[in-house]
Amino acid sequence: MSLNNPVVQTGLENLLHEPPKYILGKRAGLLCNPASVDRSLRHARALISNSLSVELTALYSPQHGFNAEKQDNMIESDDTFDSALNIPVFSLYGKTRIPTKEMFEHIDLLFIDLQDAGTRVYTFMYTMSYCLEAAKKFSKAVILLDRPNPVSGAVMEGNTLKPENISFVGRYPLPMRHGLTIGELALLFNEYFNIGCELEVIPMKGWERDMFFADTGLPWIPPSPNLPTPVSAMVYPGQVLWEGTNISEGRGTTQPFELFGAPFIDTEKVLSFIGGNHLPGVYLRQVFFEPVSNKWMGSRCNGFQIHVTNAELFQPYLTTLKLIQAVACIHKDRFEWAEPPYEYEFDRLPIDLITGDSNIRYIVESDENIETLPDSWGDELRQFDKISRNFHLY
Repeated sequence: MSLNNPVVQTGLENLLHEPPKYILGKRAGLLCNPASVDRSLRHARALISNSLSVELTALYSPQHGFNAEKQDNMIESDDTFDSALNIPVFSLYGKTRIPTKEMFEHIDLLFIDLQDAGTRVYTFMYTMSYCLEAAKKFSKAVILLDRPNPVSGAVMEGNTLKPENISFVGRYPLPMRHGLTIGELALLFNEYFNIGCELEVIPMKGWERDMFFADTGLPWIPPSPNLPTPVSAMVYPGQVLWEGTNISEGRGTTQPFELFGAPFIDTEKVLSFIGGNHLPGVYLRQVFFEPVSNKWMGSRCNGFQIHVTNAELFQPYLTTLKLIQAVACIHKDRFEWAEPPYEYEFDRLPIDLITGDSNIRYIVESDENIETLPDSWGDELRQFDKISRNFHLY
């Protein structure tokens, strides 16, 4: 599909087409990264600066940096300076993850234009939530420019976050795959969780809840270095769980999250454990790979590439839980849960922060049938669905 004729128009494009009158003459900030582009790949920074009657006075960046160059977790970015616009660029994944008064004194209103991943542990939504809180505290307005949920807004999957596992990869009781756009999340956080800032969401046009990113006609710009394609985003709600283990999640390869493995994995036994290559919507292709960074750097890993054959049937979270249980049971002497720190938490196990429920770790370690887990999530998902529908824009 041509990038010049996409099905979906983003919030950025709709802002430029019909800007709110109240922004006239305001000092504006912009929270963004390289994925903040229009259909012609023009960046929001330039478009807002050149096309709107506002003065762009500050830029802000989420995890991975303003240029999305930082590869790994807990790799911080420094504040920098934009020489073209002659304005500061404040890092919200550096010496602080919460905007300070000094950071917001440059602006009257904040534009937010970030591509979310549709997964509870993706930190961009929590950077956004801290910005909403800071906007309330410092009496600033927020205009959020909506973008698609790349893994569909029609599906939710997984357990909701338990209070004891709140962290920077989980601030609110969302399911792992939450089914909301970043604009809908902003409304949920602001209204249901009582942040109460002055917020306007500029919606998309043409987006429908059952769309995957490939259906939008929009260009995919990696929102972070290890989500290089829409497929990597599709598997991410499950494959991110490997970050809580000693198994490579494919970081340090050209196909992060699509690949997983370790030198000791017996792929034939893993396939046998899960009953063969019959998981819904996915094919597991046995592969060898050698990461150039991160876990098992320089070592040949035995593992799989996940090929999504039917996105509507594929259950990424449940699929990876089954795979982790297989590896953990087959390789009891080699498999390990990763130790802290993880995303600025220094005591709790990373896997518990990622799943949001410590009980899941015990089930994975046992012989209990993983297939029963979705039944235990049913009430949580129904309750979240009931709440979240109040904030649907589409």
